[in-house]
Amino acid sequence: MPSKTFVPAFEAKVGNWTYYSCLMSYAQVAREIYFAHELGGNRDLGTMIQRGVGDRTAQITDYLLTNENRFLGAIIVAVWGGNANFLQLEMDADAENQAILTGIDRNFGVLTFDGTQSFFALDGQHRLKAIKDAVKRNPELGSEDISVIVVPHFDTPEGRQRTRRLFTNINRNAKATSTQENIALDEDDSFAILARRLLDEHPFLSKDKVVLVFSKVGDEGNIVLAQRSINQNNPAWSTIGVLYDIVKEIGYDLPCTADHSNQRVTDELLDQSYEILKRRLDDLLDACGNLRQRYFAAQSPKDVRAPKGREGSGHPFMRPAVQVSVAKAVRHVLEQESLGWDDIMKRLSSLDWRMISAPFSAMWIDTPDGRAKGKMASGKDHLQLLYGLLIAHIAPRTKVQVTRAIRTYYELKKERYPVAQEDLLALIPADTSETES
Repeated sequence: MPSKTFVPAFEAKVGNWTYYSCLMSYAQVAREIYFAHELGGNRDLGTMIQRGVGDRTAQITDYLLTNENRFLGAIIVAVWGGNANFLQLEMDADAENQAILTGIDRNFGVLTFDGTQSFFALDGQHRLKAIKDAVKRNPELGSEDISVIVVPHFDTPEGRQRTRRLFTNINRNAKATSTQENIALDEDDSFAILARRLLDEHPFLSKDKVVLVFSKVGDEGNIVLAQRSINQNNPAWSTIGVLYDIVKEIGYDLPCTADHSNQRVTDELLDQSYEILKRRLDDLLDACGNLRQRYFAAQSPKDVRAPKGREGSGHPFMRPAVQVSVAKAVRHVLEQESLGWDDIMKRLSSLDWRMISAPFSAMWIDTPDGRAKGKMASGKDHLQLLYGLLIAHIAPRTKVQVTRAIRTYYELKKERYPVAQEDLLALIPADTSETES
């Protein structure tokens, strides 16, 4: 005979739904809540009531098993059968405390089932899968709790239609956090933490308007975080998203990266990492055309990016696309062990830091008025070309690498590369194998 199930719950109403806000342990969730396909709900299009479970649960499972700050939002489950009954409870107190309880016990009670009910996840099926997997690997997690919202489901054409509508409404109106929001809020991602600290403490980056964080701040608390691009008339050097990418590239080997878990590293490791990162960023800003000095010396920083009528003479390291490409090229050379950090900075310092000059001209499109009045190129081909040319100027490893970059420049730009191939070939280390590419 099926055993009865008792779940503490609050009864609530919204629209034409009556639902129950409940508390269940992970063990109870893992044992009693199923996926729709396990109950015959997703076998064909006519009975399908939710999307399938994808393969992105491993990260959530690892989070539950390793992160002491773990927390999951409520799972919405539908229930059919079980002869559900809600028994409202009243709290009793002496006269002195009765006033405190007034209204608190509204709609509080116990949701009871006769044991024949079936629960299935309506929203949160990836969290459900992660809980099931985590409890199997560590049964002690079964004692932890999660909020579960229970809604009634009827296995009829009308009931399935009603449940499908609820599922699509929930997911249509839900909005995942953006990349920029994760950078601004994540307390476990070391690179996000370090990027925010740079914005707070770095002598250059912490200056007002140097790094664009918000594109809109409303009077009623509505904020919009900046995207990756910068308007030509904006004085900002970069954006929060681009800064994060730069930090990840030049900080790939920081002490905080030694432990590959998803939870926050110690403050000591973050402090060590910050000091190293700060020095590297200072070096990079100076090596890339004395960016900081140029920025503060200009009457308006936007003139450093694109001086009116002479946009081609603008500073490449004021362009987010160039910033990320340089950071990626630096990391590549370091990982290849072609040059050390100081030598890489010297090679960067030797470049002509104008958009119309090599290698940055890979990202510049001439206009009929001439090179000086051109514009930034867009598209993956130009970005890949810039990256390849940066490698060729900093630390090429083979002749093939150099000739390929120069040939691609001609094919894309329909003009000869302004730096002689022999000059770039001279940068190849003598002991590098010609078979490398």
